[in-house]
Amino acid sequence: MGSRGEGWVIGQFVIGAAIFAATFFTHIELPFIVRLLGIVLLLIGALIAGLGVLRLGSNLSPFPKPKSDGHALVTTGIYSFVRHPIYSGIAFAALGWSVWWASLLGIVLALVLFVWFDLKSRREETWLVEKYPDYAAYQTRVKKLIPFIY
Repeated sequence: MGSRGEGWVIGQFVIGAAIFAATFFTHIELPFIVRLLGIVLLLIGALIAGLGVLRLGSNLSPFPKPKSDGHALVTTGIYSFVRHPIYSGIAFAALGWSVWWASLLGIVLALVLFVWFDLKSRREETWLVEKYPDYAAYQTRVKKLIPFIY
């Protein structure tokens, strides 16, 4: 998948584009209240991802391999609730988007995106454990993708 994890990034963009496209082609009947829950999930996901981006600051990179030059492990803010808030936020937002647009294919692809992020985060965490001695302890304290659950 590349020395910095480039393939993981390309894959997530391909899945994301497919989710967006699916909203124009596949529709199911959902009660309006369920669709409104999709908007709530979309907004919560955007908030979680946004907080992750802000907290990372200069540590932010599109690639799963951590930057090599003088960056610190971030475990505060949203990172004290979930280890990969950007991934989980994007996955929640994608699911919310698909529910709002009542796209069955989009919902399925949002679940595929979640699995993709789970696999990507496994590779990323191998690199994080190698770079940061405290990461293993952090893994035992904080859930990976769904706060307090998983």
